[in-house]
Amino acid sequence: MLDSLTFLFEKFFLLSSLNVFKSLWREDPVRCPVLRRGDLLEVQRALFVHYGICLGENRVAHLMPDIIPVLTRDRQLIKPVVTNKRLILGCIYRTASIRVDSVEDFAYGAQILVNDMDKKVKWKALASEEVARRAEKLVGDFPYSLLWNNCEHFVTYCRYGTAASQQTEKFCDCLKSIIRDQRSVALTVGIGVMYILCFGLAPSTTLPTILIPFILWMAG
Repeated sequence: MLDSLTFLFEKFFLLSSLNVFKSLWREDPVRCPVLRRGDLLEVQRALFVHYGICLGENRVAHLMPDIIPVLTRDRQLIKPVVTNKRLILGCIYRTASIRVDSVEDFAYGAQILVNDMDKKVKWKALASEEVARRAEKLVGDFPYSLLWNNCEHFVTYCRYGTAASQQTEKFCDCLKSIIRDQRSVALTVGIGVMYILCFGLAPSTTLPTILIPFILWMAG
């Protein structure tokens, strides 16, 4: 299993060197705004927004998925900035930790927004020192879930005392709208019938064709 993952990881690095990926994974230097201890920072990383808590002295605590700790325990390999390639594979493997990096490494070439979430949530921010201390206490290995325990949950817990994720809520709302749209039932039936015609009648083809549209219909 580990050998296969290592092989895929190497191939992923090879593909990422192609020009088509350059615009997605820029590593240009960023001009950082003035930051204070306890500030909530956010940057665009890969396909989603990444969040962290400023600890002062050019340090940021953030919950970061990373594939490298799965492949090796060498701290010299784990310590360098987590690239978008390592991050995405870490999300897939569901391994992450709350680590402390420099502001530049956290930003990874993107523009930093400071405390922008304060305008979007109903909760009042805690005192700056309390925010930073909460983040510092959680540094280290941490359970990770892309939907239920991600970097946004970490920073909202630290800054507002309540773990929440607007990105997760938007995704769930989108999923609900798909389920409520009864056209998805007909589409699922059509795909299921085509699958049966191609591969024949069998429990592995027939049952999903019946059960999935039924669940979508009932949920709608």
